[in-house]
Amino acid sequence: MSASRQRLAVTVGEPAGIGPDLCVELSHRINCDDLVFIGNRELLDKRADQLGKSFSGKVHDIPLAAPVIAGKLDTANSQAVLHSLREAAEGCMQGRYAAVVTAPLHKGIINDAGIPFSGHTEYFADITGGYPVMMLACPGLRVALATTHLPLRDVPDTITRPLLEKVMRILHNDLIEKFAIESPRILVCGLNPHAGEGGHMGREEIEIIAPALDQLRAEGIHCSEPLPADTLFTPRHLHQADAVLAMYHDQGLPVLKHMGFGKAVNITLGLPIIRTSVDHGTALDLAGSGKADVGSLVAAVNCALDMIN
Repeated sequence: MSASRQRLAVTVGEPAGIGPDLCVELSHRINCDDLVFIGNRELLDKRADQLGKSFSGKVHDIPLAAPVIAGKLDTANSQAVLHSLREAAEGCMQGRYAAVVTAPLHKGIINDAGIPFSGHTEYFADITGGYPVMMLACPGLRVALATTHLPLRDVPDTITRPLLEKVMRILHNDLIEKFAIESPRILVCGLNPHAGEGGHMGREEIEIIAPALDQLRAEGIHCSEPLPADTLFTPRHLHQADAVLAMYHDQGLPVLKHMGFGKAVNITLGLPIIRTSVDHGTALDLAGSGKADVGSLVAAVNCALDMIN
């Protein structure tokens, strides 16, 4: 890999949130000469002063439209946040960066600025042309999601055989290609309580999920039958697995965050670039206070570096 491909882009995220705080702290924690922070240089210097620290990292400077007050959102700076994401994604596609790590942003303030935006993941997919699959990982557990940010009432209608087969193939292939797992073993959650109880608590397992998994096993993918989620996340099952596929956001992520909050990493599979992120939000109430925990951002950087290598 060339020297230019080793550069790691770190987007600063929402200017009023804890992203700048975390980037200031990260510059002291990670010894990586090719870490490039994508955001506003003046903001990082001012936030460092507010925290009583220094900041000496490399910065790809993104101008802001309005001054930043820690903890106070401003729609005027929404375009600058998106500019930083585009620079990171296009830089990865063009070979200027080897991977992108994202600090948290605030989806609501971007929408309030009149810009349609559903999140980091979808934005990167639009730029790179990939099909994104969300996976969170912490020591001892990886959880991927068949569906992500949907109202719960919409989840059953979204889960189809083509969707499950596509998500599972991406998960299987990226565990091999990006995590060097030779023959991944994937546990799959059922949608309903007790995985449908033989059809008495829902028929999605019988009519959709199990047939999709049968097809995938015929292709050589090592995956379980749909299992009850309340017993799948126990040591007896997890010690056999390289990853778990949950059917919806709050089926799998509460378990993972209980197990590894502050050390967990959000990884976007299915893209032609490497992208990792923190497992938390902007925490506006902590911005500029010095109380934000940099652990998840450090883990995201280390994960990206491992994936590069």
